[in-house]
Amino acid sequence: MAYAVHFAATILACWLTAQVLAAARWTWRAPRVAIVCWQAVGLALGLSAMGLPMAVGLAAYDRPTGSALLALADDLAHGTLPAGVGAAHLSLVGVGFGIGAVLLTTTVRSVHGAVRAQRRHRELLTLVARRDPTIPGALVLDHPSAAAYCLPGVKPRVVVSAGTVSLLDPAELAAVLTHERAHAQERHDLVLLPFTALCRALPWFRWVRDAHERVALLVEMRADDKARELHAEEPLAGALRRFAAAGHRVTPAGTLGLGDRDLDVRVQRLLVADRPPRVLGATALAVAGTLVFLPVSLFLS
Repeated sequence: MAYAVHFAATILACWLTAQVLAAARWTWRAPRVAIVCWQAVGLALGLSAMGLPMAVGLAAYDRPTGSALLALADDLAHGTLPAGVGAAHLSLVGVGFGIGAVLLTTTVRSVHGAVRAQRRHRELLTLVARRDPTIPGALVLDHPSAAAYCLPGVKPRVVVSAGTVSLLDPAELAAVLTHERAHAQERHDLVLLPFTALCRALPWFRWVRDAHERVALLVEMRADDKARELHAEEPLAGALRRFAAAGHRVTPAGTLGLGDRDLDVRVQRLLVADRPPRVLGATALAVAGTLVFLPVSLFLS
């Protein structure tokens, strides 16, 4: 049962780490590091959720889960099972595989749903969007509401509405376009995808849903940082203020929009010139790496 205890301890550690990450404010100063930590927590949680019932079912083999699964497969092939392995234990192994199947299925469904929504919207843009020589690299929608978003994919599109063009001055608009291009360049849609799948696979864990919200905010902060590198703080902060005051904002399904999340928090963050916390960030990465290492090592041993 020692290996089952290891998986259970990892699940508990994932929960505790998620609570710390959710409450921490240093993550706002280092969003890229925080995103990696959240991804490690999600991966460790998924592997441990699979491994825990398997390890309980395979306790009689008294070896790491990967080796025990190979031994079980060999015993089943020869039609013999060791003492202490019965139908209940095999059922627990099946539960572990079932959890893995659910995680895989929800991930595939999330990918399929996102790709389908993006394809539909891309087809719509070919009909209703236009190029504007004054806004290179972006499509313009003739819509009065504030909208600025990235349609991700192999051929990403940056889209702004006519309402946004009239709302922002040229410097603010340039910062917004850089923000959206950062989403496309760093494939933030793929960063969010595992957390969307985890929310669907483990809906009873509220902190999993909270993790998705935190990562979505960190993704926006990371894109804010990329825009700040080229345009300083004021143009992007000004754009966020105008979006916040604009009221109705449009962000279609399957896209990443400037005005989606916590505009006031992001403005305050942009105007505070804090350096990334190197020691805290390195410590967090070490903890995250340890969380992932344990379940991976048990499956590969």
